[in-house]
This record gives sequence, C-alpha cells and structure tokens, in this order.
Amino acid sequence: MVDQKYPLSACIITFNEESRIRDCLESVRWVDEILVVDSFSTDKTVDICTEYSDRVYQRAWPGNIDQKNYAIGLAKNDWVLCLDADERLSSGLTMEIQNALQNPGDTLGFFFPRRSFYLGRWIYHGDWYPDYQLRLFKRGYGKWQGTNPHGRVIVDGKTGYMKHDIYHFNYKNFSHQLRTIDNYSNIFADVMVERGKGFSLFQLIFRPLYKFIKVYIIKRGFLDGLPGFILAISNAFYIFVKYVKLWERTPHAPPETMTQKNHKNQK
Repeated sequence: MVDQKYPLSACIITFNEESRIRDCLESVRWVDEILVVDSFSTDKTVDICTEYSDRVYQRAWPGNIDQKNYAIGLAKNDWVLCLDADERLSSGLTMEIQNALQNPGDTLGFFFPRRSFYLGRWIYHGDWYPDYQLRLFKRGYGKWQGTNPHGRVIVDGKTGYMKHDIYHFNYKNFSHQLRTIDNYSNIFADVMVERGKGFSLFQLIFRPLYKFIKVYIIKRGFLDGLPGFILAISNAFYIFVKYVKLWERTPHAPPETMTQKNHKNQK
C-alpha cells in the first residue's frame, strides 16, 4: 500500500463480521476516510473496525438500502467507495481507482467486475461473473435504490467501467448459503405483500426452471465444475423458496368443511 491518502471515503456496513472484516479494511487502508456503520454486533467486529478508523458508528438495522445511504450521508469526501464486509479490492483495482481519482473527467460513477469465491473456487461464469457493481461514485450524484435485501447504486450522470476485480467472499459454506436463502426469501415475501403483489403459480413453476437454464447453460455455468452446478441449482432453489413463501403469506380461500360438502350433495 502507498503512504499517500487519497481523498476518498470508504463506506462499509457491518454486523457480526469479525471473521471477514479485517481483510476488507486492509484493502482500503490507503483511503483518506474509512467509515463504518455497525448494526450492534455482538462479536469483535467493532473492536477490529476501531483499529482502522475513529469513524465507527452503531445504528439499529433499518434495511440494507437505508443503512448504506445513511453511511454515505456521513462521508466527508467528494468521492465515495461502498463495500460490503465480505468484499475486498484487488491490487489492480486499487491502482485503477487511484488513477481515476486523479483524473475522473466528467465520469461520476464507476462499475467494478465482481469475482466471487464459492465452495473452494473462483466462479467465472453464470450470473456471478463479471457481475458488475457500481461502487465508486461522486457524493451527491449517487444513491442506493431498489428492493431489500438487495439494492444497487443509481448515479445521475456518466458512468464508466473498470477492468480489475473486486473480490467477493459471500458464503462461508453451503449451510451459510442456505441460511441466507431462508433470510432473504423472508424479506422478499414480506416486501411483496407490503406492496400488494400477489402469488403467481406460473412464476413459482417456471422462474426457477428458467433461472437454472440461464445460469448453467446459457451463461455456461457448467464450465465452473461441480460448484457451478451446485450454484445453478441453489440459485433456482432460492427463486422457488421466494415464491413459496409469498404463497404462504397470500390469503387463501378456506377449504370446504364436510358439512358444506354434504349440504351441496343434498341439493
């Protein structure tokens, strides 16, 4: 890392990330400001973060999008870099960012290709690569939008693409992935009910099937070996679970009682 501090605010949100947050923070030690918003972690996450920054805040979890926008609002620099605790900058991407900050021109935001590590190997196909993420932008021109638990940065202005990867270590193991599927599918179903979206049998049946075909065949997930197959199946399963839970939350007509059936038969 270089000694020079670049005029950039790295905004990170955390919750119980003691096993992964240090690598994330190490990858941004060169920035002028590291800003962490923690959702009252019960492990050593906050202690680790305070080793790297004196701007560590705790705030109750309002949802992914709102928490990230809150962190952006605390930044002091004109340029903001948003990272999750399970992400790190590659050395090549670090150099690209530093060069871009010296001469951004009229570009107000930059997309990074994101490479994920899954079940012991890097994934290079399917929906997971290059998986471009807009994470570097000029403050005041970008904001997190979308639907929880996911979201994306929307920039009001010109954007560009960088060549080097941001590294992503999202799942510690398959059990962790299953817990995440359970959690995220609950959030999805609750949001859909809140928005008045009803259940669709067509989506339950065909969206998971299309997801598997798209990830494994069309986007060549089969080239990632067995992890690629497991990923395609689990992605399809996630879609399936989302709509099953939406169905559970959708009011159904009560089943006819035996008395009602007998009454109909006597007519």
